[in-house]
Amino acid sequence: MMLSQRLRGPTASRSAQGARASRRTALVCTARSTVAESPGKPDVKLTGEGRSHTTDIVVIGSGIGGLCAAGMLAKYGYSVTVCESHSIAGGAAHTWQRGGYHFESGPSLYSGMGGKGKEANPLGHVLNALGVELDLIKYDKWNVIVPEGQFLTKIGNDNFYEVLAKVRGPEAVAEWRRLQEYMRPLAKAAALMPPAAFRYDPGVLLTAIGRYLPSLLMSGGDAAKLSGPFTTVLEGAKIQDPFIRNWLDLLCFLLSGLPANGTIAAEVAYMFNEWYRPNCYLEFPRGGAQAMVQGLVDGLERHGGRVMLNSHVDRVIIDRGRAQGVALRGGGTVTARKAVISNASVWDTLRLLPADELPAEWRAKAAATPACPSFMHLHVGFDAKGLDPDLELHHILVNSWEGGVQAPQNVVLVSIASVIDPALAPPGKHCLHAYLPATEPYELWEGLDRKSPEYARLKEERSQVLWAGVEKIIPDIRKRAEVSVVGSPLTHERYLRRHRGSYGPAIMAGKGFFPGPTTPVGGLYCCGDSTFPGIGLPAVAASGAICANSLVPVWDHMALLDELAI
Repeated sequence: MMLSQRLRGPTASRSAQGARASRRTALVCTARSTVAESPGKPDVKLTGEGRSHTTDIVVIGSGIGGLCAAGMLAKYGYSVTVCESHSIAGGAAHTWQRGGYHFESGPSLYSGMGGKGKEANPLGHVLNALGVELDLIKYDKWNVIVPEGQFLTKIGNDNFYEVLAKVRGPEAVAEWRRLQEYMRPLAKAAALMPPAAFRYDPGVLLTAIGRYLPSLLMSGGDAAKLSGPFTTVLEGAKIQDPFIRNWLDLLCFLLSGLPANGTIAAEVAYMFNEWYRPNCYLEFPRGGAQAMVQGLVDGLERHGGRVMLNSHVDRVIIDRGRAQGVALRGGGTVTARKAVISNASVWDTLRLLPADELPAEWRAKAAATPACPSFMHLHVGFDAKGLDPDLELHHILVNSWEGGVQAPQNVVLVSIASVIDPALAPPGKHCLHAYLPATEPYELWEGLDRKSPEYARLKEERSQVLWAGVEKIIPDIRKRAEVSVVGSPLTHERYLRRHRGSYGPAIMAGKGFFPGPTTPVGGLYCCGDSTFPGIGLPAVAASGAICANSLVPVWDHMALLDELAI
């Protein structure tokens, strides 16, 4: 996902880029909405109309997709402003602290961050383009607790054979070998055409199709198998073992929020290419998700962009059928010369748009996009005295295969980031994040007053499965806990500005399509999990890059691909 070296910008001399660069400023808002105009100048507090300005592109939301789109456009030479409602950048990837403990709100499992060129994933390509390098800690295993038992599993070519031999026997091992052989050309095909090469206009014939056509032709029909649900691959490989099918449902669910019958095969093939090959590893950015977010912000700033925190967008300004900028809560307008990009979800983006300015059919279709359920979160800061020093970073718990991985309160994920980066907790302590991934029904919480006794009781009740999951790893966790915070779907809805606290769209592979970055409103584009399949970090990073590419000349895009050696 993330490792890069400083790279030069596109080398073509363009007077337009020079003109854009001359318009840039280096305003960067802090968590207190203080703006440093330039080194040596005093900070200026911007409120109300003081936030008004004109820029080439305004991005709504500083989630990973929005930061990637903004950073890439700044790299291309445009002036860019990101408007973030929260006091912290990062969207679902933001972090926060309490009592000296560092808590992660979102992603915890990263891979492919150390690659360069074709070895990098979409987020790595963005960070390479921005000249950002992260300090990465490598590891290769996690703890799994499933109905069949508990085991450590490593990513790599051979390790899972040992697990299957113990859990299911030689027949399952033979099936897994058959699946790997079947997946080998698919995984290779999935990596042939990087998302960074895509754009939503005819220029894609040059940047993607033409550029990678020889390799695609050499792949034969393998690339064509990647567009359907992953279950078609399982059927082609004749995979019948129930544990393997359940395991792959789980991996698909962690990738996309949907099991194998709803997850596009290309995404799983890409994961196989990263996780089930020789000499592969996982990576954790030192400093946690905040280091990743800060890297994107730093890269954006280095190229002249800005992030305005505490700047909630009330509405997109549309005049004569074209997006002209955004109006901010509390006063202020950011005018966009070229485009407005929404990193909000499809449902939240609709709320920002005047209904009478939108084609009715498009609005109805967008509003009807199916949504994944929400989350429950448990954050715990605890005393680590006497614990096993080899405690794992990641733990995946499945209570039952009955009802599937999507069943409410079934799958519990636990991440103890401080075991790999001790600086994230006070000395002798650990910080822990346990959550139910996209399985908590919003309907249970709808209409509750967050300050009411009913809400407190429901949080206590619905968080017990998280405590119970953690107790399978640390039996006396409740006695050790010094700080504990529970998050609900209403927390997700409030702090992440997410419609019904949803994880994202539940668009089934083979039954629906993600719409990409374009809209029927002139100058209005979108990025994030509502536009590109996958929901997770690589997917939203890809969405941001594709959106940015779609706004720039083809020759600029081609020059960047050459620069990134992809």
